[in-house]
Amino acid sequence: MKIVMAITGLILVGFVVVHCIGNALIYAGPEAINGYGHLLHNSHGLIWVARAVLVGSVILHIVSALRLAARNKAARPQAYRVKHDIATNYAARTMVWSGPILLAFLVYHLAHLTLGVTPGAYQHSPDDVYSNLVNGFSIPWVAGLYIVAMLGLGNHLFHGVWSMFQSLGINHSAYNVRLKRLAICIALFVTLGNISYPLAVLTGIVR
Repeated sequence: MKIVMAITGLILVGFVVVHCIGNALIYAGPEAINGYGHLLHNSHGLIWVARAVLVGSVILHIVSALRLAARNKAARPQAYRVKHDIATNYAARTMVWSGPILLAFLVYHLAHLTLGVTPGAYQHSPDDVYSNLVNGFSIPWVAGLYIVAMLGLGNHLFHGVWSMFQSLGINHSAYNVRLKRLAICIALFVTLGNISYPLAVLTGIVR
């Protein structure tokens, strides 16, 4: 189950990195990011294949996490009187909370910018990605929600990427420090990149 979590996690990490890079086209103007959106939606069915893989990965990731959590609890039904987390960190201890919170945010994100059923979405054509992003992030509480969610995503990514290497057996004292730095870099790249988009709209850099 840990291997399943690692492989599905790798797929999801790859998606959020590519998604973050694609959204950066908002800084290049409407034509750039709208052209990117048009390309994705006219990929002759490939986008639906990608969506199916992502949905399957999310389901398997969640099911594996729940089963592992149940096994851990069953293995130690009585809590320790005193417990010192030596080999863990804040990100690891909060995975049980950040996962469900991110799932709830994912549902909102799809409703916001894919289905257009929340405030600030689709005031223009659904194909007008640029306007939809600007309209959505122009609402302060919506922008704030995204910023907070991205902080949670960064926390989840850091521990998730680091754990992925361990679960796949990529673990050696000679390069563990570099792997942890890579996990930090991926988490920071996605977090700061995604936070920059609502901030750019709120500050008028993108309008």
